[in-house]
Amino acid sequence: MSQTSNEWLALTTEAPLAPHLPICDPHHHLFEDPTGRRPRYLLDDLRRDADGLNLVRTVFVDCMSHYLTEGTEALRPVGETTFVRRVAEESARTIGCHIAGIVGYADMTLGDGAQAVLEAHVEAGGARFKGIRHATGWDPTPSIRSYRNQPGGMLLDTAFRRGVNCVARMGLSLDVHVHHHQLLEVASLARAFPEMPIIVNHTGLPLGIGPYAGKRDEVFRHWRGGIAELASYPNVYLKLGGTGMESFGFGWHERPAPPSSEEYAQATAPYLRVCIELLGADRCMFESNYPVDRRACPYVVMWNAFVRVTRDLSAGEIANLFHDTAARAYRLE
Repeated sequence: MSQTSNEWLALTTEAPLAPHLPICDPHHHLFEDPTGRRPRYLLDDLRRDADGLNLVRTVFVDCMSHYLTEGTEALRPVGETTFVRRVAEESARTIGCHIAGIVGYADMTLGDGAQAVLEAHVEAGGARFKGIRHATGWDPTPSIRSYRNQPGGMLLDTAFRRGVNCVARMGLSLDVHVHHHQLLEVASLARAFPEMPIIVNHTGLPLGIGPYAGKRDEVFRHWRGGIAELASYPNVYLKLGGTGMESFGFGWHERPAPPSSEEYAQATAPYLRVCIELLGADRCMFESNYPVDRRACPYVVMWNAFVRVTRDLSAGEIANLFHDTAARAYRLE
């Protein structure tokens, strides 16, 4: 049985532990790939996965979907923003859940040339367009591949930072996808652009595969040091999630059945609680990273795990983690 199939996910089912808690999912994707390289996953699929939860708004994050097939290479990602805006407008008319924010892609290494791409995104996405993600995850180990597989040190590159300056100048946010050993580069970027919201994806991604397998305590200490450094910069936010990805090394996708929310919470709580402790709930937000993290567990099970992790927190902290921090960081309407 495929570990991404509905049949596999159905082996572990739970009712929502907090069905009335308002949720803003600040990180999901939509796929409709005619080549069949990626399974179709659109907003109606997300709605089905979230059945029983109070999912009131979401933020779409770039995933190389629906790019334009003609015109300059730099402007082709604008096709994704056009597609998502259309989906968002249709869903706003027909269902309660709606895409309130769009994070697209622009090549920051274009430097000042990124300005024209950003302007095209804003025109295509309207008020929903909130920011850019240029993923820069890198590791010297060839077997550790990351989204976009960029070379190391990009966050420190002069041309890249000229592109980021365009993002800051336009009042947009920057999503950052890095691995745990790159967190100090993120801190350097935050120091250089103190007025721009920088939103770190996937809990800062402490790696647990390749040469990091079996070294969870060592990686945890290194990762925690990076998170502590990021806490010094009030413009940095953290998305708490992505822990279903294979890179974390939990091996959820290799199990005969998905974990329960209790088991998922137990494994991920040490990371999530450190982030909340160091940055505060007002700078952290839970994310689903769906459908990528569908390889780990059902959507409801994941959010139930987040509920379990936060049971000893105040009502205000819980509201921030599940909805309000994301709404502030992305300036949602």
